[in-house]
Amino acid sequence: MIRVPAPKLPRMIAELQCVVLDCPDPQELAEFYRAVLGGEVDKPDERWAPDDSWTTLHVPGGQVLCFQRAADHRPPTWPDPERPQQFHLDLQVPDLDAAQERVLALGARLLDDGGGDRVWRVYADLAGHPFCLVRHRPSGR
Repeated sequence: MIRVPAPKLPRMIAELQCVVLDCPDPQELAEFYRAVLGGEVDKPDERWAPDDSWTTLHVPGGQVLCFQRAADHRPPTWPDPERPQQFHLDLQVPDLDAAQERVLALGARLLDDGGGDRVWRVYADLAGHPFCLVRHRPSGR
């Protein structure tokens, strides 16, 4: 049997920043998951500015769940595919333009370029699920 070496994978493009769940009441869902997982709701963190439409939960293992208000949220009806389970990823990158070039080359589609000086852009993965590239802002900036 002849073994063909696996293709060399490019260095990573991004670091997982958080998992974001759309919901009708971010604070309520954050408190639910805090009760389940522990952690701290809206812990001070330079990456986010919680408000009535965005809440964070820093769990003890270091992961972050975020909860985003979606006024027309339609909960999944698992296992009915009519309304499947959904979420999106926020992926932290040092350079939005360079990361965008790489994810587009992998087959992602740009959904929202953010315009102006916004620090995030929205893309669709190969299956159409949205994900965001978020520019890392070092402390003190």
